[in-house]
Amino acid sequence: MRKSLLASAIVALASFSAVANEEDANLTTMSNFSYDYLEGRVGVSPLTYGAGFSMSIHPNAHIRVEADTEFDSDWDTAAGIGFHAPINNWADLTGELLARGVNKENFNSDVGLEINLGIRQWLGPQVEVGGEIGLLTVDDEEDTFGSAYGRFHATELFSLGAAYRVNEWYGDQFMFTTRFKY
Repeated sequence: MRKSLLASAIVALASFSAVANEEDANLTTMSNFSYDYLEGRVGVSPLTYGAGFSMSIHPNAHIRVEADTEFDSDWDTAAGIGFHAPINNWADLTGELLARGVNKENFNSDVGLEINLGIRQWLGPQVEVGGEIGLLTVDDEEDTFGSAYGRFHATELFSLGAAYRVNEWYGDQFMFTTRFKY
């Protein structure tokens, strides 16, 4: 009798400890996706090359820096802060406020502001889909833009993706990406 009572107490304590550890883990990661990555990308039509960096600074906030170019005296850069919050166990709501610096061959360089709202969704253990819509204000002109993408997570640290961007600085464009989680 004493042995079974002692065994029951040990099992109950172990269960309580496991639940407490699970709750602690949920407090430190308040999203379904990693926002700590380095990214390389190639755009098609027009041909552009780019890189990006994102880092979590809070369980629900991240910073992002990125740059794209055609290597023809042009650039499109963005840097700013964003939020991410789980909608359910498989999806996150995201949003960002970014400073945008742009230059094209026939235009003067200018700085503007971007604000966007998006969603990221798991379709399976390795497949992610998502999209965003936003407003870009550069040189006293406002443009609405959007994108939709799919991403295959080959491993926990590496993924491949394809995106279609609409009404971005380089126009409508397909983008192929690789991400390295750190």
